[in-house]
Amino acid sequence: MKHFLPILLLSLSTASCVSTETSKQEIIPKKNTAPKNIIMVIGDGMGPAYTSAYRYFSDNPNTEMVEKTVFDRHLIGLSSTYPAAISGVVTDSAASATALATGIKSYNGAIGVDVNKKSVQSVLEWAKLQGKATGVIVTSQINHATPASYLTHNENRKNYNAIADSYIDDGIKADLYLGGGWQYFIREDRNIVDDFKQAGFHYLDNYQGLSKLPNNKPVLGLFANAGLPAALDDTNKHRLSAMTKAGVHHLVDYQNNTTAENQGFFLLVEASQIDWAGHNNDISGAMAEMDDLAKTLEYLEHFVEHHPDTLVIVTADHSTGGFTIGTKGKYLWQPDKLRSMKHSPTYIAKELVKNKITPAITATLFNFELSNDDIALLIHSKNTAILNNITEIKKIQSTSTLEFSLALTIKQIMNKYSYTGWTSGGHTAIDVPVFAFGKRSELFGGYQDNTDIAKKIFSLLGKKL
Repeated sequence: MKHFLPILLLSLSTASCVSTETSKQEIIPKKNTAPKNIIMVIGDGMGPAYTSAYRYFSDNPNTEMVEKTVFDRHLIGLSSTYPAAISGVVTDSAASATALATGIKSYNGAIGVDVNKKSVQSVLEWAKLQGKATGVIVTSQINHATPASYLTHNENRKNYNAIADSYIDDGIKADLYLGGGWQYFIREDRNIVDDFKQAGFHYLDNYQGLSKLPNNKPVLGLFANAGLPAALDDTNKHRLSAMTKAGVHHLVDYQNNTTAENQGFFLLVEASQIDWAGHNNDISGAMAEMDDLAKTLEYLEHFVEHHPDTLVIVTADHSTGGFTIGTKGKYLWQPDKLRSMKHSPTYIAKELVKNKITPAITATLFNFELSNDDIALLIHSKNTAILNNITEIKKIQSTSTLEFSLALTIKQIMNKYSYTGWTSGGHTAIDVPVFAFGKRSELFGGYQDNTDIAKKIFSLLGKKL
């Protein structure tokens, strides 16, 4: 027995070392095991409550079981989101996107730069240098914090015009851009769309054009003045899904038709407006944006099935709004009326400003009947809005006082009906879920920091860190 114990301990120690070495080797894959295509999907603001709520929102109420969603099928880990120490532990979208894109922690507001404001290379930039086609597809403007962190470098995310200019002036980094942004790319002082056209890009400004993208030209598609309309109000409520399907097909065709050796592609997809709904504490808007993202991922499942050399990674940059499924001590969350919504609170508010508030018009706009108390609350909100001290809020929201007041009341009504709670109008520091499927998806399992995601993508792209 005296001789057995040391041998056993030595064996366990050796096994532990072998396991550790194997783990390290798995993170640096051989070239022939790396995926040809990498698709990075970010649900901006999509903390774990959002994916849980979407399960109940999308559930078939006629069955006893709560059906799994595309998120449930591919949940693989968690990621921390904190920025560089100078900004504390609650990140903004710029610092988090910089971490996800470059593997470097930076300060809130940083676009592809470190804490010393020095440019750091993104996975998209590196992929382009390796001969891959690259693209970004977002529901915000294409020069918003997340896409910008993959495409360029700037000390402040709010420098929207300078960021837009850099997409040309600092070298064209992508072969496909789809999202919003007319006001930044078609300005009095400069027409950047024309610059892209002169560089050989095909330009489109409506969704219909997505069905006829040329297979031998890069593409710039801008579909709104800034961000796209909210999913509930857009002409296509699954516009992210439509853009992603068209964009993926284009990148495949573009590589096949413009390069002698198809190196595959790197694509960033962002469901940008989950975050915007979270900031507004708008549960109906949040579920509509989640539904658009879910349909996008279902399409990507199909693509990976037919292109098994593709990796899809899905995560959030942070969580927004302190969203809770249930509130006020009630053991309830009821998404049935959320499923009925056909318009956003902002759209409904605009209509109620123009029209007398009656049971008939509210039933049409909400797509279900409100209680007499709810209608009275809306009438009170409309009648007293001018007296309320929200002038400064009105300026921030860029909408009329009446519209803002009514939209706030509409969101309160929807939160009440669904038993939805919110603790913040900003971001929170909780860990966010990580989902992955396709080739080498196992690398993204377990707990990791957001910078680890970029580092693993770099390694798959052959860069030694």
